[in-house]
Amino acid sequence: MTSAELAEIYRGYIACLNGQDWARLGQYVGDNAQHNGKRLGLSGYQTMLEGDHRAIPDLLFDIRLLVAEPPNVAARLYFDCTPKGDLFGIPVNGRRVQFTENVFYRFVDGRIETVWSIIDTDAIRAQVKG
Repeated sequence: MTSAELAEIYRGYIACLNGQDWARLGQYVGDNAQHNGKRLGLSGYQTMLEGDHRAIPDLLFDIRLLVAEPPNVAARLYFDCTPKGDLFGIPVNGRRVQFTENVFYRFVDGRIETVWSIIDTDAIRAQVKG
């Protein structure tokens, strides 16, 4: 698989998330998927994403930087959203916030197997302070 092909698969994955097209999630996420060291499998991964969308009804993943070097993808994702309650343990309670996520993926057979995610929670805290 080329870098361009892997980048295109990743863009399809992001479109799947933004469309909440859970029926297609298995095209992009493997059965043994892990997120930050926790084995979730496809069903657990979907449950995690569905929970994210319930907590943040206007959640959209905006790719700001994408580097694909098979079998890995690195992305900087931008979010401008209005969470309903707490977000990563921070009491946002309906306030609009902007933040980024730096996320790295390892693909196996064209599907995500491992995700390492770092979210800029300091940016969220700074916005809800005061």
